[in-house]
Amino acid sequence: MNCDGISGGGPNVAACKENILEGLRLLKESRPEEQWPDLLKGEYEIEFRYDVQSILSYYSNVFTKPALERLTGINQKQLHHYATGLKKPREPQRKKIEDALHKLGSELLSMQL
Repeated sequence: MNCDGISGGGPNVAACKENILEGLRLLKESRPEEQWPDLLKGEYEIEFRYDVQSILSYYSNVFTKPALERLTGINQKQLHHYATGLKKPREPQRKKIEDALHKLGSELLSMQL
């Protein structure tokens, strides 16, 4: 998060996200609104940025390697290397993964049950 006064970290994505949200809460509780960074005044959305290893690891219990292969067109062995940090994807591969996950997210958001 690029916001003065807030930072976070942790051993994994879930802990890091929790730590950042806690930092946001503490900042807002400890300062009057006039002292909040402009970014936090009014409506805002929090955007988390991941590296490929983190996102694949974080969602490993949701997406199987065969499912990710079907979504991205990248073979399972290569995805495993990215998820474990043995290899870093080149920019076109990173973009393929990102685009596939965004497409899936858009499809899920447009669905009604």
